[in-house]
Amino acid sequence: MFDEMLTEQSDEVRAPYRTLMSWLGEQDLKKLSKESALAEELFRGVGITFNVYGDKDGEERLIPFDLIPRILALNEWRRLEKGIIQRVAAINAFLKDVYNGQEIIKAGVIPADLIYKNRAFLPQMCNFIPPGDVYTHVLGVDIVRTGVNEFFVLEDNARVPSGVSYMLENRSTMRHMFPELFTTHNIKSISGYPKDLFNSLSSCAPNDISDPNIVVLTPGIFNSAYYEHSFLADEMGVELVQGSDLEICDGRVMIRTTAGTEIVDVIYRRIDDEFLDPMSFDPDSLLGTPGLFDAYRNGAVILANAPGTGIADDKAIYSYIPDIIKFYTGEKALLDNIPTWRCAEAKNLRYVLDHLNELVVKEVHGSGGYGMLIGPAASKRELAAFAKKLKTNPGKYVAQPTLALSTVPVLTKSGLSPRHVDLRPFVLVSPDGIKVTPGGLTRVALKKGSLVVNSSQGGGTKDTWVLGK
Repeated sequence: MFDEMLTEQSDEVRAPYRTLMSWLGEQDLKKLSKESALAEELFRGVGITFNVYGDKDGEERLIPFDLIPRILALNEWRRLEKGIIQRVAAINAFLKDVYNGQEIIKAGVIPADLIYKNRAFLPQMCNFIPPGDVYTHVLGVDIVRTGVNEFFVLEDNARVPSGVSYMLENRSTMRHMFPELFTTHNIKSISGYPKDLFNSLSSCAPNDISDPNIVVLTPGIFNSAYYEHSFLADEMGVELVQGSDLEICDGRVMIRTTAGTEIVDVIYRRIDDEFLDPMSFDPDSLLGTPGLFDAYRNGAVILANAPGTGIADDKAIYSYIPDIIKFYTGEKALLDNIPTWRCAEAKNLRYVLDHLNELVVKEVHGSGGYGMLIGPAASKRELAAFAKKLKTNPGKYVAQPTLALSTVPVLTKSGLSPRHVDLRPFVLVSPDGIKVTPGGLTRVALKKGSLVVNSSQGGGTKDTWVLGK
């Protein structure tokens, strides 16, 4: 198991952590642990909470925040950044192709049924190309680490990726609580993200609009990520709207305000595809705006991310990403995938059933850690129940080996202790290029020995530092 702070042989502190460890050596760790309450107070003060779907109490919760930052050296980050940019460029090329020429299907790289029978594929997007060829304006790429130079992509979040508000608030909290650490470390800034997001969205508007009107579209206050929707709208200085606030007039999208109506040019939507427009998708949706998709197809408004991008982060498609990168770029993937067995294939299903106690099994369309099985941690009864699910609907699942995720220190009541982590860097795509915010959201499994980092399953977060030199 790889520890990102300490070397294996001698427990020497790795270079990126040396200054921090020197500072920690001067602190009273028990007193520092009590200061976690201050961080919680700061988060609660700004309202940074989330809801857990299915929670009977409907209680808003704080995501636990650990005070010990995760630190990446500049050379580590540059390697990640280069691989992420390559991957995101290929994903955008794939989306353009699969909704238009479908050359990758014709070439036999991806089976046609995996596209056409996939619920994330939207036929309504066929023969339409968004301005600038940009489908995924905002992405989150989940990265795990297993060694000094061993980074793997766990999954791609190309639909409505969340968590950037926690990345920004974590940094703000650390600056507030420990300003001295920012004078002793050369840490790359992430504070420009809201401005970068605004500029990226603006650049996707039609060329004849010099000052586009941008809004953030939210499902409403009961959505688990509502805080983030509100936060990003405030930080960008744009309106936060719900579907009922918009209407289509003469083919244009309008917003009703206290001062009258205004034309909307770009919608950063945080609503899933099926709820966007009851005339084109789910007719029972009360969250969207009737006629919105037609206005989009006619070029009257930009939707970011484009509808139908979910086909690119489907977990079955994920297993083809190295082939997708090779097909569109002619290059080998710089960041490896985790080996993945598609259970829809009979040979793979037999292997997965025979090795279920060794594997992680996920729903193809699942998220948030729901509906998954971690074989080594499951009881015999749980394994038997899951095997039955697999046999009943194998196409619903993929399986992966249980990786020994890297650990970083967290602050516990008894001092520093290693916990498993992943990393979600955030990526902005515009006609001008691809930009990766330095760092991202580190999610940490706070339970000792646990590999589940999702906040809905008891995980927490950390500030992520990328050192400037």
